Amino acid sequence: MVVYLDIIWLLNLLFDSLLLYLTAILLKRKFKYWRLITGGFIGSLIVLLSFTPFSWITSHPVSKFVCSVFMVWIAFGFKRWRYFINGLLTLYLSTFIAGGALIGVHYFIQYDPKLTENVLISSVKGFGDPITWFFIMLGFPTAWHFAKNRFDRMEIAKINYDQLVSVVIRVDEKDYNFSGMIDSGNQVYDPISKMPVMFVSINKRRNQLPKEFIQLAEESEEIIMGQTEISGEWQNRLRIIPCKVVGKDHQLVTAIKPDLIIVTTKEEQIFCEKGLISFTAQQLSSEDAFECIVHPKMLTGHRQSVNEPQVS
Repeated sequence: MVVYLDIIWLLNLLFDSLLLYLTAILLKRKFKYWRLITGGFIGSLIVLLSFTPFSWITSHPVSKFVCSVFMVWIAFGFKRWRYFINGLLTLYLSTFIAGGALIGVHYFIQYDPKLTENVLISSVKGFGDPITWFFIMLGFPTAWHFAKNRFDRMEIAKINYDQLVSVVIRVDEKDYNFSGMIDSGNQVYDPISKMPVMFVSINKRRNQLPKEFIQLAEESEEIIMGQTEISGEWQNRLRIIPCKVVGKDHQLVTAIKPDLIIVTTKEEQIFCEKGLISFTAQQLSSEDAFECIVHPKMLTGHRQSVNEPQVS
């Protein structure tokens, strides 16, 4: 059997460097490319040593662990133990995810019972692995990109989760509860009173809300044009707000002035007395994570800890 040592070593150098790069991305650490490549070079030395009299050392788990320690130390340096161990564990996590995805795809596409039995019975010696190098060259970058993309989406989901709040809208001494998300992109104000506008979806709550809320959401244009009238007691609360949306330069939306808006975060409650609510029949979150988009200006009201008794 012909073994192309230079190609095997170069692939290992590339893969180890990419794993260190993925580790740096996951940990949001600053890095220098030459340090990542040097760390990858240290990891690839195991391949070269496998063809020397010291090959028995390279196959031992302790040797592999020591090699990974040097890889992390060279790539990211040592600032404190927690910093270093974090990098080491994340490197192993990146390796397991990328390698596991690669092996999983291989056996998903091609399954050979006899081959599987031989792999389980006998130890895989590395260069005789049934996973071809051609498949690895194509599959590893794909698995690496998949792992990076998944972690990016998890990070986005975490950020969105941190921005979720509980919202209470009080109208005529009745409270209506919604789940909300704080969105800095919401910059809609009433041009006259300068009050911020919160957008609330009634999509999943039609049977739980007053008919006026439903009317404002579904017949907003008719109300603005005077074709439909809203009940008299709501006339004083009604506002017409100009705003800009994608695809349209100007649009008018209806909004009401509630008695009070209470925004509850993990740590505190914010009481907003100067705010407007605009209802929509559209679903604001495709995953039902929130029902309303909270204007960031509404977080500047009176605050109190969630452990304190509520002020009415």
